[in-house]
Amino acid sequence: MSFQAYIDNIKKKTGKSPDDFKQLAEQKGFLKNGELLKTVKATEVLNWLKDEFELGHGHAMAIYTTFKGQNPK
Repeated sequence: MSFQAYIDNIKKKTGKSPDDFKQLAEQKGFLKNGELLKTVKATEVLNWLKDEFELGHGHAMAIYTTFKGQNPK
């Protein structure tokens, strides 16, 4: 599955885009000014995405990847 397919499936399931998740992550204290805080562990973010939005591991990783400023093809 391509990265874009993950993002499209997440949007279908949750109604949220990566930018929406970034705003929510800022509110949770995972990001500051759009940057992932160095003190935040991937597991914290993944668990939040899995628990609150019922994302699978791969889909949660796709969102986490966008938090790191990456956008793989």
